[in-house]
Amino acid sequence: MALVVSIVAAASSAVTKVGDTAGSAASAAAGTSVTCPAKQPLQVGTVLVPAGPIAGYCQDRLVNAAHIINAARAQGIGTHTQAIGVMTAMGESSLVNIDHGDVAGPDSRGLFQQRANGAWGSYSDRMTPYIAATHFFDKLVAIPGWQSLTPTEAAHEVQVNADPNHYAKYWPGAEQVVAALQ
Repeated sequence: MALVVSIVAAASSAVTKVGDTAGSAASAAAGTSVTCPAKQPLQVGTVLVPAGPIAGYCQDRLVNAAHIINAARAQGIGTHTQAIGVMTAMGESSLVNIDHGDVAGPDSRGLFQQRANGAWGSYSDRMTPYIAATHFFDKLVAIPGWQSLTPTEAAHEVQVNADPNHYAKYWPGAEQVVAALQ
């Protein structure tokens, strides 16, 4: 089954919405092979995004990782911290720009499942991957001593997830994605 991907211009970046869950990291984690649709590489800001798979993710989701990387680069943030952002979005949304919340946060939206509490900007901000990532990194670098935290601790400090170790399982994949998209 092919993915239906539409790219919509928003705030000078592309927002990717996915109509299928094929090519997800969940498939890779389950030990099944991920096959991505054949696509030409896509330039997203400073990042050239291949068809994939990379760490179980196809281009439709890798585009969102590219927006996270671009937002970090714009702030002078290096690859280790870029991977923290990608890891967090993997753990929150599987790199899908989700337009719905869950039981824990019915008003959560976007790659980072950011809440409508004023801390993450407008609905449009939360649904624009580059802006959502910018807000994530703004909050991360404002945490005293954030550089000494483990990646999952850093993500937890920003996201305030119920499980401080929730993101740890996504770290190896995030490192792979960020390395491949440099």
